[in-house]
Amino acid sequence: MPPADPNRVIAALARDRVSIDLKTVDLCFLAALTLRADRQALASFEEESLVDLFEQVCDVVEPGAENPRKRATHAIQRLRDQRMLARVDGAGLVHAGEYTLTRLAAAVIEYFLADESLTRESLSLLTGTLRSQLAEILAAAKKADSADDFRSGVAGPLRVTVGDLVAGIERRQRGLDAQQEEVREELARMLQADWFRAVDRCQQLLETTARTLGELNEILMRDTHHFVALLLEVQALAADAGNDDVEAATQRVIEHVDRIAAWGAARQRVWSDYYQYVHRFIQDVVRLDPGRALSQMLRDQIVGWKDRPFRLVLARAPSIRLLRPLLVGVERPPVTRPRSDRESLPAEVAAGETLGEVPDLVRAAVSEGATDLATVASRVLAAIPPELHYIATGHTTEILARLWPTHGDLERPWRTVLDRLEIENWTVSPKGGPA
Repeated sequence: MPPADPNRVIAALARDRVSIDLKTVDLCFLAALTLRADRQALASFEEESLVDLFEQVCDVVEPGAENPRKRATHAIQRLRDQRMLARVDGAGLVHAGEYTLTRLAAAVIEYFLADESLTRESLSLLTGTLRSQLAEILAAAKKADSADDFRSGVAGPLRVTVGDLVAGIERRQRGLDAQQEEVREELARMLQADWFRAVDRCQQLLETTARTLGELNEILMRDTHHFVALLLEVQALAADAGNDDVEAATQRVIEHVDRIAAWGAARQRVWSDYYQYVHRFIQDVVRLDPGRALSQMLRDQIVGWKDRPFRLVLARAPSIRLLRPLLVGVERPPVTRPRSDRESLPAEVAAGETLGEVPDLVRAAVSEGATDLATVASRVLAAIPPELHYIATGHTTEILARLWPTHGDLERPWRTVLDRLEIENWTVSPKGGPA
């Protein structure tokens, strides 16, 4: 059965004006009917027995009430209007009716009467039964040869047996949630009544509950992986056989199992946080103030603040005198260079525009009378493309220093070359020719 659309369900409930309004006497009356039906194995109740039982309940819950028989008639009609009782005789107004409890009434009373909180024993029993049922379903899926075999041996047990077992685990989980809420309320009551004497009892409750949740989480984490593995095998067999109904039913069961595992992990995490919170409260507040003197004093001051307001007063402290001036550091930007494309394609260069001509150009400049580096570089760079000037200057300096003796002052002057470069100048002695 595919899941219902939430929007359609909510719209239908709002359209029908569905509501439940049960008084204490109504709940007690339904509980009495449930217990009598279980004890006497009754499937339905005659109207006269309903009236008699309501009078007995009314004597206990509201002793001294007037017209209990009339009130019983109104109570029966009220419970019928709220879908708690259903008439099953079909005789209309001909004679007294015969009534039975509806599924809604059974669920409501079961919540108050049944103590189905999740325990290690109940969870082990349910998970063991579920594991054996899934193993049988997997064996049936492996043997199935037709759509009828899948429907009877796989889809049916998945929807009924497995669904009931998973629903039983979830129902007991809700019972354990209610039990944990009661434990928290009991801890609050004990700490509020006499917190120093209740410390040992609080710690015992915390440790017992934490240990129970840890054991349940361990079982859930161990068994849910096995459940999902079996269900995935069934789903794969259904997919190979092309049975979409069984595949969808298996997926819904997998989602239920995942929700059970998520519940265990979430409750373990939440209770761990609550456990640490209560322990911090006991250590930081209860043990430090066993007589509640400090807390009572603070409470009294807060309550009487309008009559006797209190404030926090601070003395103004002078700033520390510094005996040396404050130096503000200047943050210098880091040295960077622009990014360039290092994988550029080679460019075509004419035969006369290479650095191989630099030695001949240097010799020609010196033979023409150049006596310093700046003059030689100016004549050499004039014959070199501008993009090669920087490299050609280094080659010129190296060739000139290698071939002729050079002289320079302690502080060599800077000279501009072709309005593009500045170099430290030194002189050349070309007498006698190259070295």
